[in-house]
Amino acid sequence: MKNIDIHAHLVPQALWKTLDSGNEWYGMRYNTSDKTQLFIKEGKIGVINPKAKLTPENRIKDMDEQNTDMQVVSIHTQILGYHLPVEAGVSQAKEVNNEISNMVNDWPDRFSGLCTLPLQNIEESIKELDRAVNQLGLKGAEIDTIVNGRNWDEPEFLPFFQAAESMGAVLFYHPQPQHNFMADRIDRYSLPNSVGVPLEDAMITATLICSGILDKCPNLKICIAHGGGPACFLMNRMDRGWTERPGAHVIPNPPSSYQSRLYYDCITMNEATLRFLIDQVGADKVVLGSDWPFVTWDPSPSGWIESLTSLTREEKDQILFKNLQKLLAL
Repeated sequence: MKNIDIHAHLVPQALWKTLDSGNEWYGMRYNTSDKTQLFIKEGKIGVINPKAKLTPENRIKDMDEQNTDMQVVSIHTQILGYHLPVEAGVSQAKEVNNEISNMVNDWPDRFSGLCTLPLQNIEESIKELDRAVNQLGLKGAEIDTIVNGRNWDEPEFLPFFQAAESMGAVLFYHPQPQHNFMADRIDRYSLPNSVGVPLEDAMITATLICSGILDKCPNLKICIAHGGGPACFLMNRMDRGWTERPGAHVIPNPPSSYQSRLYYDCITMNEATLRFLIDQVGADKVVLGSDWPFVTWDPSPSGWIESLTSLTREEKDQILFKNLQKLLAL
């Protein structure tokens, strides 16, 4: 194994088969006659990337072209079903998770997987996480940075964190590219994606640290997409707030002392930024990510890491495969 990609999305074949038969899939349908857009829900339309329709067999061919050994497959976050009625949300999650599990079982040397959950209901989410991890063999869950307007430091989510910790499940946080607080403020210049997404990553990183969740669940396994956004760049400012406003904080140690408790994918888009992230959190906390199929890499995700002159051979190997082998017990 030379490289493992934790950030590889799936739009399930179940969706395409249902839409192509003329039916809706949990409220989703083609939005144009040429089938280039997907209606997801009111106010949310997605442009269909052709690679999102690839069968697992053709996906593997694309992986070979990109020199990717293994993908850790997770749902495309735009189609998360948190807005659905609970019963429908549970049904959608099970359908997606079964499909990911089948990919893993059919091609165990090419795919690992993270489940999706009906997070509009925490009890059902814990049940499905348990099924996904202990019956289907998936490694954890991909989850949004916010759930129907609720932040992850709300007390209602603590039992979920405790359950994930007890199962050894990895939680991979990934915001929705067209559904974040930046999108509510400005929808021009692609800012909801280029700025809004990493700001959401920083918000969840800061929330997990400052809320005390990592103290309550010290063995919780968490990875943040897109290098955690600017979170680690802001740690000294967060430390200053912790020092000067002690009454406003619940954690016993400065925020920066927790940043190495989390993992971060390498999608920083810049060598200097990735070098900064490694220097802040350690090379043992950074993992390979590609955002397949929505980001183009030259020559490939692993090829980009290999090209970086500021990284040692050991740091490259840690990012490319060693850290994820350990985190996911592969």
